Amino acid sequence: MRCINNLKKHLGSLCLVLVSSTLISGCSGAEYAFSYSIPSTEYGDMGAVAMKTFASDLCVTNSDIGDSLTLSDNTCCGLFDLSRKKTLYSKNAQIQLDPASLTKVMTAIVALKNGTLDQTLRADKDVYISEDGAQVINVREGDTMTLDQALHILLLYSANDVALLIAKNISGSVDAFVEEMNNEAKALGATHTHFMNPNGLTADDHYTSVYDMYLMFNEAIKYEKFCEIIQMPNYQTQYYSASGDLKDVNVKNTNAFINGNYEMPAGITVLGGKTGTTAAAGHCLIQLASDTSGNNYIAVIMRAEDTSTLYTEMSDLLLQITNP
Repeated sequence: MRCINNLKKHLGSLCLVLVSSTLISGCSGAEYAFSYSIPSTEYGDMGAVAMKTFASDLCVTNSDIGDSLTLSDNTCCGLFDLSRKKTLYSKNAQIQLDPASLTKVMTAIVALKNGTLDQTLRADKDVYISEDGAQVINVREGDTMTLDQALHILLLYSANDVALLIAKNISGSVDAFVEEMNNEAKALGATHTHFMNPNGLTADDHYTSVYDMYLMFNEAIKYEKFCEIIQMPNYQTQYYSASGDLKDVNVKNTNAFINGNYEMPAGITVLGGKTGTTAAAGHCLIQLASDTSGNNYIAVIMRAEDTSTLYTEMSDLLLQITNP
């Protein structure tokens, strides 16, 4: 499914782009030597490869671009013009960072690619989250819901137990699902990414980068259902407990531009996105936005120091669209 003209009020036509990676600045279809090698055990004997890039369909960067914003020292960011395939602004876009719940963008990609929206997911004991303060809806063993319901709760409310529910039912085990996440990231060219879980709770060797998040989000918006969900301010549904009783769910979008807690920048429409917050990752936000001409952009802020800083810096970043 493609995300074409689905965000009815604000979105004329989403730019559909094929996602890959390159570590050069600019866009072209020429051949470039990549700054990494691919193991022969996985892709044949390619060694240090020179391969035809997909850069003509991507915004790319290997250095900081722009210096007009006053950003916190820790903040990493990127602003990507999907219409012109141009990186408008970037700061530390290639360094490895803890993604927190931005991880769930990839969780959604793997689920949408391998599952069906009407399939029933059944919880087992593996869905329980013991980490103090982790966002959950308290799914219990034997509870059931559809993948469609689970994706809404995953992307809007960022429920960590629902991420495990999806993983176990789509791939048979959480480990197998995470392997699929890493395979998909590799296929997209996200070379600074490695996942250890499907929810983004802090773990050793779990990381991504601003640029890799652009690549993954760029892939996610090809799915109509993903685009439909991320624009919703809230969601209500019912799912079944093990005893057959109905459980009510009423969740609000964690994106403060969408739920109305923060005003969108002048001349910019925020169409939806994904938040992420942990002590290790700081405050993170990736989103799709549109200007008054209907051109679309992906904006990423990672490692902001608090919520206020996150949305202030995201607003300033988005204003680079109208005031470069």
